Amino acid sequence: MAFDEALAGRVRAVLGEAPDVDERHMFGGIAYMVAGNMACGVMGDDLLVRVGKDDQSAVLSLPFVRRMEMSGRVMGGFVVVDAEGLDEDDALEAWVERGSAYAASLPATWRTARAAELAAGSGVPVQTTSPLP
Repeated sequence: MAFDEALAGRVRAVLGEAPDVDERHMFGGIAYMVAGNMACGVMGDDLLVRVGKDDQSAVLSLPFVRRMEMSGRVMGGFVVVDAEGLDEDDALEAWVERGSAYAASLPATWRTARAAELAAGSGVPVQTTSPLP
């Protein structure tokens, strides 16, 4: 499945150039990681948002929001915001910021933490997006 490049560009603009933000191709779309944790993504012309399991039920009552399903399996803690709910920049910004805040509240993944540790000790930037061997 292809993803909406224009929507991906709008998400990038909201996230800015923070050093802990990273893009990865996943789910036939693109995912945005904060400190190594998925915050949101673009799949088709919809936005995937990580809201956490505790908030998922409340968020599902909002307009244009549905459960995220992959291969018939509901993904706990994630929702999909339909494209029509993202027409306004303020709406997109609110969803991206919600996903980013949740991802930032989680412990950094080991790779992100180790890369920061190495960079701090050596002064050499370390790429955190390389695939595992």
